[in-house]
Amino acid sequence: MVRAWEGRRPRCPPFRTNETAFVQTKRKLLDDCDLWCIVSLPGGVFTAAGAGVKTNLLFFNKGQPTQKIWYYDLSHIKVGKKTPLTLAHFEEFFRLLAQRADSERSWTVNMMARREKAKAEADPLRAQAGKIEADAAPLREQIKKLKAEKKTESPEFATIGEKLATLECDARELKAKAQAIEDSAYDLKAVNPNAKNEEDTRTPEELLAVIEAKGHEVSEALANLTKRGET
Repeated sequence: MVRAWEGRRPRCPPFRTNETAFVQTKRKLLDDCDLWCIVSLPGGVFTAAGAGVKTNLLFFNKGQPTQKIWYYDLSHIKVGKKTPLTLAHFEEFFRLLAQRADSERSWTVNMMARREKAKAEADPLRAQAGKIEADAAPLREQIKKLKAEKKTESPEFATIGEKLATLECDARELKAKAQAIEDSAYDLKAVNPNAKNEEDTRTPEELLAVIEAKGHEVSEALANLTKRGET
């Protein structure tokens, strides 16, 4: 039998099984190995081999945790059948590698500092969840007592049950937020902080003029094609 209060339980965040497994893999890599370099390759590098997904090269040594990661970004290169990725594209990478120097295409991320910051942000949330769980413990005991007394259909049971469900949901939500913050520290995406954003500074009037000019070009091209078809 479903209790009345069980049907009104607040919706809590679900467990992210697949995402958790993915984070655990990265956590093990960073904890057990020194992942000292990541090269972000352009899209389509291995398309001919049947792998069209975005690819990174990872360089690591097993035996000690990761302190810092040096990134090098090659994702700006356009790769195709006639323009493959070649050793020449790695010329600057090899030149900077020895010193792991910063450039427009390379940068360093302090993973230890990132993880410490995430922990400092997550700990208060976990502490708050602990207090809520402490508040929920007496209610849980009352529920057990009412069940033993076979008073599960009583208004008291429903009231206490709803309070308990709300507290448990709040605690779980806080823990989920804390875990998400800590998990974000293991994000290995190559986001170049030195990349220059090419902002279009043209005014709306200038853009309209460009569109109008392109429209004339298209009209002239269609007119020429029509004349050729009539001759």
